[in-house]
Amino acid sequence: MKRLLAALISTAALAGFPAIAQNAAPDIQFNSAPNPLTMPDDIYLGEVGGVATNAQGDIFVYTRTGQPTVSLGGSRAFAHGGSRLFHFDRNGRYVGEIGKDSYGFMFANQVRIDPQNNIWVVDQMSSMVIEFDPTGRNVLLLLGRKPESINIPVRAAAAEGGPGAGPPGAGRPQDVFDRPTDVAWDSAGNIFVADGLGNARIAKFDRDGKFIKSWGQKGTAPGQFANVRSIAVDTQGNVYAADGGNHRIQVFDNNGTFKTEYDNLGNPQALCLTSGANPVLYVSDSNPPNNIDIAGVIYKMTLDGRIMGKFGHAGKQLGEFGTVNEIDCRNPNQLYVGEVGNLRVQKITLR
Repeated sequence: MKRLLAALISTAALAGFPAIAQNAAPDIQFNSAPNPLTMPDDIYLGEVGGVATNAQGDIFVYTRTGQPTVSLGGSRAFAHGGSRLFHFDRNGRYVGEIGKDSYGFMFANQVRIDPQNNIWVVDQMSSMVIEFDPTGRNVLLLLGRKPESINIPVRAAAAEGGPGAGPPGAGRPQDVFDRPTDVAWDSAGNIFVADGLGNARIAKFDRDGKFIKSWGQKGTAPGQFANVRSIAVDTQGNVYAADGGNHRIQVFDNNGTFKTEYDNLGNPQALCLTSGANPVLYVSDSNPPNNIDIAGVIYKMTLDGRIMGKFGHAGKQLGEFGTVNEIDCRNPNQLYVGEVGNLRVQKITLR
């Protein structure tokens, strides 16, 4: 028995303690507030791609609902609409809609608020990242470009073929994306875009939107990705990338040099990094689309990979999670969690 136990411990050590770390993580007690958002009588949330708060506590939700418009021309289709960006006050009361019927709104994937309170939308199918001013009335910056038309029935991936194409998933060295998933910023204002589903790379731009460089391609080696579901940048400029398909978080310096990885968090698909003197990272082990009854846990971890605790599990009731796509942690003990699977936002208070 002692030899068997020693062998199991040795095996776990070689594997980086993934199973033990997950099981040993202490449970964090929490509450989920019922009906945290008040919707108009004739508007409903769809799949919640993103949820974020600004410095005043206002809440923004980018959701896959609406009425897409498609026109056909020969063998090609032209589309817009299909996602909506809603604004709520700090108490969850509906304020209005931003960017209604926007050319770049097709398939909501993320909304983020930068340090200047500007509102950033990442749209997966238009392959665009759109920056609105804090009022939501003016577009300040566009990254990426929606294809003028889409081949029917198959759209070739932007990374495959054509001038300047690199290895599979590497994309082209510019701001033309293929199903981007997230956006983040460093303290100098540089912009990082997770071009993470059609491609498998991270693209870096200066504060004015000028392309600097990109890194990553399809694969399993350090610096390669199955996909890049979410990113976060700490005060030192390090970039954290949720490589969900490879069941790990990879960490890079500000120029894309690989530093380390954490592989004890299941299928990480949503990251949120708190601010302040002792930042922590919230990570969702999101349910895979082919088995929504597993996973669902949200982990709280230090930036060196130590798991501080966990809460939640797969399910449909309050306090359970169905395919979390974004976490807002502006207040580190009061989170907003956007769920694709349960078509809702949960307001979570940690105790």
